[in-house]
Amino acid sequence: MSRRLKTLVGAVLMLAFVGIYALVAMALAQSRPLQDAPALVQTALYVVLGLAWTLPMMPLIRWMERP
Repeated sequence: MSRRLKTLVGAVLMLAFVGIYALVAMALAQSRPLQDAPALVQTALYVVLGLAWTLPMMPLIRWMERP
């Protein structure tokens, strides 16, 4: 598979994953138990949810960068 095609496939997969992940993260952030949690817990969860999408994307990015 050419590098150009890999980049296209990877970009489409990344957009799809991030779109679905964003919906799931919003649903978790708006859940009732979290709304009643202290502000520090909410902030920590928002930071974790905001950065957690990068972990499953790293293998895809490595695959896209391989020759």
